Amino acid sequence: MAETKTVAAGAPNWVDISSKDPAGTRDYYGKLFGWQTEVMDDPQFGGYGMARVGGKDVAGIGPTMDPQAPTAWMLYIATQDADATAKQVEAGGGKVVVQPMQVGDSGRMAVFQDPVGAYFGVWEPNLMPGAGVMYEPGSFAWAELNARGIEKAKPFYSHVFGWGEKVSPMGEGMGEYTEFQLGGKSIAGGMEMVAMVPKEVPSHWMVYFGVDDVDQAFAKATELGGREMLAPQDFPGGRFAILMDPQGAAFGILKMRG
Repeated sequence: MAETKTVAAGAPNWVDISSKDPAGTRDYYGKLFGWQTEVMDDPQFGGYGMARVGGKDVAGIGPTMDPQAPTAWMLYIATQDADATAKQVEAGGGKVVVQPMQVGDSGRMAVFQDPVGAYFGVWEPNLMPGAGVMYEPGSFAWAELNARGIEKAKPFYSHVFGWGEKVSPMGEGMGEYTEFQLGGKSIAGGMEMVAMVPKEVPSHWMVYFGVDDVDQAFAKATELGGREMLAPQDFPGGRFAILMDPQGAAFGILKMRG
């Protein structure tokens, strides 16, 4: 497994899901990806659970804090200073949704909204560095910004995290795909929201998890109660699909080629 010792500041280092039914969410992803989730006893963590594969942390599962909020995945990006990042977010035209806060002795977190409305978090590690394994089956594999105004979002992420970009055409009539890069390495993607997406769906970050076989995982995901959003299909780098879990959170599954 690709164990993560330290993650460069500005790269994804954690994902978690806020669920209206945390027990149902733990059960679903446990059966789908083989996650074992340990819910923390300490009341300060509010029922937050750490999902693990082979004893390594891969994701968090907790209850929604806001009764009006939908069940949804959240992407976190590594930072060495959450307070400094909050200032950069505001200077870049974003909003601070949750001010930087201490999470026990694990680290510090904050939640922001970019200029096109997509939510994301940052994690400043202390004792909890972030994901213990990434880019392997059952763990975080990719994140993709679906934006209503990608050209407005790109300079924001460049300002806050120093991301560069590599832009490629996606095919006739499909627009362009942006690979956000850090130190010359692609770490996340972004594209303009496709026209078929209902107008009420806001800009958002989509989280993808690695699987050994996309078609098998897709069949299992739907058998367990998930809903098809985009059936398995190929792209230049591999194969992917997008689903909605039984609690309503969208997520992707991905197998890279080679």
